[in-house]
Amino acid sequence: MVEAVQGAGVVVTGAGGGIGAALARRFAAEGARVVVNDLDAGKAKAVADEIGGVAVPGDASAIVSEARDALGGTIDVYCANAGLGSGGTEAADEEVWARAWDVNVMAHVRAARELLPAWLERGSGRFVSTVSAAGLLTMIGAAPYSVTKHGAYAFAEWLSLTYRHRGLKVHAICPQGVRTDMLTASGTAGDLVLAPTAIDPEDVADALFKGIEEDRFLILPHPEAAVYYQARATDPDRWLTSMNHIQQKWEAGR
Repeated sequence: MVEAVQGAGVVVTGAGGGIGAALARRFAAEGARVVVNDLDAGKAKAVADEIGGVAVPGDASAIVSEARDALGGTIDVYCANAGLGSGGTEAADEEVWARAWDVNVMAHVRAARELLPAWLERGSGRFVSTVSAAGLLTMIGAAPYSVTKHGAYAFAEWLSLTYRHRGLKVHAICPQGVRTDMLTASGTAGDLVLAPTAIDPEDVADALFKGIEEDRFLILPHPEAAVYYQARATDPDRWLTSMNHIQQKWEAGR
């Protein structure tokens, strides 16, 4: 058991399936009281009933107050997990870009606005951001997703550096391929880049809990992502050239 989450009030957004459901199950198994959020009310209820939690369906941007009430007035851990895997290039419709920005970044910002006053006053709180390796690196064929996940990572990083001395714990989870509906929807790009090393959602939950125990900000369920991230930082032109080769391979196979 991880002592930091025993008895804690936890909210997991986008928890009707995939990574979110795995996180909700793991928190419950570790003794936390869990609010399960999802746009799909039926899926949220199914997971909540399974783990003995409470379902609070709806838009992840607007459920903090209701979730807090469901937990008896206090949220200790907030998992900003809901996300959109929007594909496309710079030519994607404005609506696609706006929706990706709203769900992948602004939902995190809005939650933090509501959570931080109480957390900073009491000197403790934990914000878990499900980002993606695309937020550290990039993803071919998915400009809106890649760009907004960079934004999600940047916001998590900013929260950590700004408030860690005031008791805020922040974790940014950055997996590569995970066997979820989002991976399936990523099509041939996902088949090429992500599927060969894809892991299960439960592996992501394991990585998060190890990171909580070790008090680490950056959670890499695929350890090799650290190597890619370092290569990107130290020699960006070489890294971009190697990614362009993958892009060309994808284009040739379509």
